[in-house]
Amino acid sequence: MAEGMKLNRRLRLGMVGGGPGAFIGAVHRTAARLDDRYELVAAALSSDAARSIAAAADLHIPRAYGSYAEMAKAEAALEDGIDAVAIVTPNYMHFPIAKAFLEAGIHVICDKPMTTTIEDAQELAALVERTGLIFGLTQTYTGYPMVRQAREMVLAGELGAIRMIQVEYAQDWLATPLEASGAKQADWRTDPARSGPGGCLGDIGTHAFHLACFTTGLTCEELAADVTTFVPGRRVDDNIQVMLRLSGGAKASLWASQIAVGNENSLTLRIYGAKGSLSWKQEDPNHLVYAPLQQQSRLITRGGAGAGASASRSTRIPSGHPEGYFEAFAQLYTDLAEQITARAEGRDAPPESLLVPGVQDGVGGVRFIDAVLRSARNRSAWTALDV
Repeated sequence: MAEGMKLNRRLRLGMVGGGPGAFIGAVHRTAARLDDRYELVAAALSSDAARSIAAAADLHIPRAYGSYAEMAKAEAALEDGIDAVAIVTPNYMHFPIAKAFLEAGIHVICDKPMTTTIEDAQELAALVERTGLIFGLTQTYTGYPMVRQAREMVLAGELGAIRMIQVEYAQDWLATPLEASGAKQADWRTDPARSGPGGCLGDIGTHAFHLACFTTGLTCEELAADVTTFVPGRRVDDNIQVMLRLSGGAKASLWASQIAVGNENSLTLRIYGAKGSLSWKQEDPNHLVYAPLQQQSRLITRGGAGAGASASRSTRIPSGHPEGYFEAFAQLYTDLAEQITARAEGRDAPPESLLVPGVQDGVGGVRFIDAVLRSARNRSAWTALDV
């Protein structure tokens, strides 16, 4: 496309994984459609070729493939091939699929954790740098307007120097040996061959870690971790507790658990600075509590007074009409659509579209998993993140 020409069409999207019985595939498909920026035109939805083709027909996806390798090669050769691929498979397949599509010249949207090893993460990062392609990591919670509001306020200095962060992500869906029942989601998430070495750690601990870093702009220098498997016979962790030392002298406490009975999807973030604090809960996502030092606390609402430019751009409907998980996920897809479209049109992407996590966030998440496990094996010793 010549520079300055408009891309007057939806982006063509492909999907690998996300077939029958997969929760996250349907989430990705809904999120991609929400702002009408994508058209799902190609898919390899299952590792079984026949099931993949049948599932694509059920979803009215016009081009169905029996494998991701076949799909990457064929789509790269088409004049109307896909612009980007969404990777929604179990964790162990993220690396080979992402590598295949990047090498085919196709932008990538990938679930987290990005890979199961640091070496694979670094190889993907190098490949993204070499190809110049766009790589988006679906750290869902960064798409929430009030999370972006929190980041905007922290980076503007409204809380002063950050002293302490508390972040927790508590669920109870694995409080019993659900994997033994044959439940698909529990089965692969508790199998280290498919989930990678971290169970709860990789599944939701990485979300908590990234949220703390995203909202504050701080990086983790070292950590001390306690990793536990409470359910007998389980092969991966189901509860983690981590202390973190962050850049600038800030400290953080992180707890993630999938055996915390009474919790559904309780992700909570509290940020404490010298001049004030912020508090946000994913189960009440449209509200952000701001407490300035020695002043009455204030409630900032999504779409309401007090919300800044970053939150407003991520808001679709007026205050009081709830937005949630799908909309946050959709924001990441929309940000990536802005980036991909700008690339096709030969212009710079809008700065506000660059908040979506990328390949280096993926590397950081894998480093976090590795450091937590190394610390736990060493009796919770303080452990540096390899950088």
